Amino acid sequence: MSDPLHERDQAAAALDLVNRAAGPYLDGLADRPVHDRSLDGLIDELDGPLPVKGDGTLAGVERLLRVGTEAATHSSGPRFFHLVVGGSTPAAMAGDWTASLLDQVTGLWVTSPLAARVETIVLGWLKEMFGLPASYGGVLTPSATFAHVTGLACARQWWAERHGVDVVSEGLAGLPRMPVFSSGLVHASTRKALQVLGCGRDTLRTFSRDEGGRLDPAALEAALEALGGAPAVVVANLGDVNTGDSDPIAGMADLAERYGAWLHVDGAFGMFAALSPRTAHLARGVERADSVTADGHKWLNVPYESGFSFVRDPAVMGRAFGSWGSAYLPDGGPGEINYNMLGPESSRRARAFPIWATLRAYGREGHREMVERHLDVAAHLALLVERAPDLELLAPSRLCITCFRYRPPGVPENRLDDLNARLGEALLADGRVYAGTSTYRGMTVFRPATLNWRTTEADVELLVEVLRELGARLTAG
Repeated sequence: MSDPLHERDQAAAALDLVNRAAGPYLDGLADRPVHDRSLDGLIDELDGPLPVKGDGTLAGVERLLRVGTEAATHSSGPRFFHLVVGGSTPAAMAGDWTASLLDQVTGLWVTSPLAARVETIVLGWLKEMFGLPASYGGVLTPSATFAHVTGLACARQWWAERHGVDVVSEGLAGLPRMPVFSSGLVHASTRKALQVLGCGRDTLRTFSRDEGGRLDPAALEAALEALGGAPAVVVANLGDVNTGDSDPIAGMADLAERYGAWLHVDGAFGMFAALSPRTAHLARGVERADSVTADGHKWLNVPYESGFSFVRDPAVMGRAFGSWGSAYLPDGGPGEINYNMLGPESSRRARAFPIWATLRAYGREGHREMVERHLDVAAHLALLVERAPDLELLAPSRLCITCFRYRPPGVPENRLDDLNARLGEALLADGRVYAGTSTYRGMTVFRPATLNWRTTEADVELLVEVLRELGARLTAG
């Protein structure tokens, strides 16, 4: 085969191959292991030298589908608990296929008014769902990390302007270190964003009142007061990845207002607490933040890659990311938004389409029901752990995270971390369910996240069953 122009009549047939594979694959997710390591060897069939002459459209797609549907980690299924990962609702998946089909150039209004309008629409819907003021600016990003880069770049711009510097044109040279304060719940992606922005990953200071990382408000206030009126950035965390715990956002908003600081809220998955009356109090105060981040490929259950960044003052976004000075990149006219002037990306796919599809399909009530079902699943898992004689619940059930460890009778404390680490490896190797380990209060723990739209109580019951089975084998050996 040669130039794809010669196979232009095969495009629909290639998509039909994917369509025909989709039904059996999706229908089988509930029954197949999350990952079968015995099938990893199939990936070799995708390797080898670059073909001189290709296999042709249908043959190439068929090979990728055959290998992929067998050797993939089936993270879109109901028993992938390893990271805070959702799945793809039926509407979101179809919306994502539509994004690939239409392949819009979304950075500029002139290249796709459709993509720009849909992004504006979904940002408005998300602000309404989260309880953010409609006046906030926003942009879709590939992830929460990119959303942090966006929000914290705006914070950096604001902070530098208070020192009389336009950091976009002049850089950070000559400026003092930007003070960034948070609790021990802060996520690594916040530090990574600071690293990317040249502010320093390890310059962030945390103030915790216990081993779990919960905020010490008095220590935070003392640090802000010690600045003597100089500007600072405060990061509040809504939904910790180990326990689902959250910072007191309203109280941190009070401190930020009192000391003239920028308040940035990391709501990667925790922002969805705002949807349920049972958890909405955790998000109270987020509407006072200067910048807010969240993920779509977590609790919204849209395909990778999907993040959101919201900023109180939309003009700061333009100052931080616009003004390219390139004649071929036109400014938008009245009512025309160029989203590549509001965030770090230039070339952008139409990631608003799957968001629009799932929000339109299921609405506010459908997503509230999903969130509350996941709250119930996490609570059910916590109850199973409390009832099991060889498991230990380490934190109350909050949001969609359950933190616990394997603790069989007779095993001394100094051997538990090693035992749980080996059990985590055994669980991933087994593949029936997927949940890795983390460290919480110095202990090796499991912290499965139950936020896939397919996940039910039966799936976490299997998780407990498999963990106890594998744990018994390890201790017996």
